[in-house]
Amino acid sequence: MTKIYLLALVVVYNFCFSAGISMNGVSTIPPVLNIGAVFALNSTIGKVAKVAIEAAVEDVNSNPAILGGTKLKLTVHDTNYSRFLGMVEALTLLENETVAIIGPQFSVIAHLVSHIANEFQVPLLSFAATDPSLSSLQYPFFVRTTQSDLYQMAAIADIVDYFGWRNVIALYVDDDHGRNGIAALGDKLAEKRCRLSHKVPLSPKGSRNQIIDTLLTVSSMMSRILILHTYDIWGLEVLNAAKHLRMMESGYVWIVTDWLSSILDTDSQLHSEKMDDIQGVLTLRMYTQSSEEKRKFVTRWRHLTRRNTLNGPIGLNSFGLYAYDTLWLLAHAIGAFFDQGGNISFSEDSKLSELSRGDMRFSSVSIFNGGKMLLDNILQVNMTGVTGPIKFTSDRDLINPAYEVINVIGTGSRRIGYWSNHSGLSVVPPEALYKEPSNRSASSQHLYSAVWPGQTTQKPRGWVFPNNGRHLRIGVPSQVIYPEFVAQGKGTDKFSGYCIDVFTAVLELLPYAVPYKLVPFGDGHNSPKRFDLLRLVSEEVYDAAVGDFAITTERTKMVDFTQPYIESGLVVVAPIKKLNSNAWAFLNPFTPKMWCVTGIFFLVVGVVVWILEHRLNDDFRGPPRRQIGTILWFSFSTLFFSHKERTVNSLSRLVLIIWLFVVLILTSSYTASLTSILTVEQLSSPIKDIQSLVASSDPIGYQRGSFAENYLTDELNIDKSRLVPLNTAEEYEKALTDGPKNGGVSAVIDERAYMEVFLSTRCEFSIIGQEFTRIGWGFAFPRDSPLAVDMSIAILELSENGDLQRIHDKWLTRSACSSQGAKQEADQLHLKSFWGLFVLCGVACLLALLIYLIQIVRQFARHYLDLQELESAGPSSQSSRLQTFISFAGEKEVVIKKSLQEKKIGEGVNWRHR
Repeated sequence: MTKIYLLALVVVYNFCFSAGISMNGVSTIPPVLNIGAVFALNSTIGKVAKVAIEAAVEDVNSNPAILGGTKLKLTVHDTNYSRFLGMVEALTLLENETVAIIGPQFSVIAHLVSHIANEFQVPLLSFAATDPSLSSLQYPFFVRTTQSDLYQMAAIADIVDYFGWRNVIALYVDDDHGRNGIAALGDKLAEKRCRLSHKVPLSPKGSRNQIIDTLLTVSSMMSRILILHTYDIWGLEVLNAAKHLRMMESGYVWIVTDWLSSILDTDSQLHSEKMDDIQGVLTLRMYTQSSEEKRKFVTRWRHLTRRNTLNGPIGLNSFGLYAYDTLWLLAHAIGAFFDQGGNISFSEDSKLSELSRGDMRFSSVSIFNGGKMLLDNILQVNMTGVTGPIKFTSDRDLINPAYEVINVIGTGSRRIGYWSNHSGLSVVPPEALYKEPSNRSASSQHLYSAVWPGQTTQKPRGWVFPNNGRHLRIGVPSQVIYPEFVAQGKGTDKFSGYCIDVFTAVLELLPYAVPYKLVPFGDGHNSPKRFDLLRLVSEEVYDAAVGDFAITTERTKMVDFTQPYIESGLVVVAPIKKLNSNAWAFLNPFTPKMWCVTGIFFLVVGVVVWILEHRLNDDFRGPPRRQIGTILWFSFSTLFFSHKERTVNSLSRLVLIIWLFVVLILTSSYTASLTSILTVEQLSSPIKDIQSLVASSDPIGYQRGSFAENYLTDELNIDKSRLVPLNTAEEYEKALTDGPKNGGVSAVIDERAYMEVFLSTRCEFSIIGQEFTRIGWGFAFPRDSPLAVDMSIAILELSENGDLQRIHDKWLTRSACSSQGAKQEADQLHLKSFWGLFVLCGVACLLALLIYLIQIVRQFARHYLDLQELESAGPSSQSSRLQTFISFAGEKEVVIKKSLQEKKIGEGVNWRHR
């Protein structure tokens, strides 16, 4: 009986050992651990990945420091590009108690297999599924061990923005991989104010004829910037069809995702005909840092491929490097799993055991009990592989995403730069910039020059007019006022006017033809609202709008405007009457405040000069009445430079020089202003400026359909009930003539360009004051329209060569009375124009008085001491000293010195008599 018990104990022990379970329930390291791999073995990426993963398994198993005595057993299954097979092969792997699966290669298969991984808690590590929608929230057991397409699309968006293109067309495979990648591209382009103008899906099983039909549709579109996001298995077929349709010639730009660089790296001897199909194409390659580990692996690669492939050596692409690192990452995680006491055990899924029917044995697939713990260890790995540092962010993305920008040239390719999420585009390796602060400014973005399709180094413009026979529909407001700007011929679809001539002249300067048709907007009876037409342009009902469109902040939020071709601004126009001269016209040049300040300074300067000259100059001495007269006479005689009094003090001369300079400026300005007032016809209006008009309650006229209405109500807070819309110049004239008391308006607010035309034949009205807004007119295009940029350049050229002014003179030549204005305040001189002169003069007076006071105090101190010595008197009181100082300051300096000298002589005589 004892022998039977011992035998049973041995059998149980052996079973537990083989299962990796100890007798006391503590985990042991199993000798063999099953891992699986599923991907398309015959694909460009798959055949490289198979060799790389098998090499990694061999390296891990030969290194006891990683997993101790445990060996990894790799089982590789071929999905053969099939979603269904991918799912079946994944389930087959799980029947063998697989603890992790590497793959799948394609994102569409990863979406399906991730559900299986979630159900059985088996980590799924994909080195090639780049779909950004494979998120950890939906697929917690999916781990992407390569770069997400989110970063690849960000790189493409930065390239598009770097070359100044604004509209692109995306061709993509119509599945989860293609759709989600292009959705990410659209978001990244929007961040750069670029636009994905068209999304063109391509069927994964489409024939060549279908590809050609799709490309023909694309060739009829405006944009020539084409993004191709597809698979390597038929991406070359798309480019070959494009070459056949002459879409690989000058003017086109093809930016291809990293599938093309994988082909170039894998098949270095690509057939010359295929190389001809991709000349000038830009593609991306996942960047891997240069390191000793990478160099050794690349050197070893030729031996590995010669041994493991039937068709000879194959090249090593970036996905192969990431596949190699994926196995090492998993090995490090498993090692950490065992170090933490992880247990390799499985349990049945009760939900699946109930579904077992016939030959379908779902119960053979078990849940990996340690899957969550292994997953956590995978995400905590921090190692350095052949691709560089490997570590996951909080979003489960690999750190430091970066790409190389590749340009296909001749029989090979050339790297023209790098892209990294840290610093954008650069010509230096990304790791050299990681130590510096992130700099994504436009000036810091750099790429080397590229060779584009058609073997040209000149950057393509990026767009053409669609070759579909359609003309651009240009909306033109049907003006019923001011035909000088825009006018439609009666019974015709032809337009004329200043705006139309500028538009046609600009088109002639463009280096390409622009087919267009002018389409009237409005009913022809009332001036249409410009805002409504611009809104239709933003909605692309019209391709552009030509006319008198003021460029305002609100409008620029809807459309793009060209460079302004005429300056304008809102002005006030009101009736005026002539002013007759009066007896007090000579007072008009200065404002009352100016007169007061000028008079005060005349007196101040006179007093200052009197103080400085009083002790030295007999001309400034005498009885008080005479001295007051001298001050007044001297002050006001400087107005005519006729003062006869001498000045002997240097300080008073300095003050006088500065004051005479001030007087010269004042008299010259006064003379000029008075001359203008008396010789130029003066006009008067009860409206002084925009402020006085706003403060009143009178009705105000404006042009119907212009932006003036919104400006008056929103910016100036004028009640809408005061605003009167007017349609024609005749209505303007009648409303102004009638005035507010007879149902008219007190003033009209409109743009200066209109008002100059209106006033050219109506001298009874005038512009009051100055423009209170400054704007310009431009042509409107949809947002990010490339034509707007070229038109702006042409407008500048038109202005520089003088043609813009000639067109202006042709249509908008004004008569003499149009330039008249209400000048009742324009010629009046204000204090603010001269305050600097008065400050200068005031500072000079104060400084001179301060210096003079210091001098006289020092003189008095010496005089007082000498006087005390002569009189042998003791200290005097403070009041007596003050009286002495006042007397000293009032006496002539020569007299004081003479008196002191006489006292000294008398004191000497007395001393000798003693």
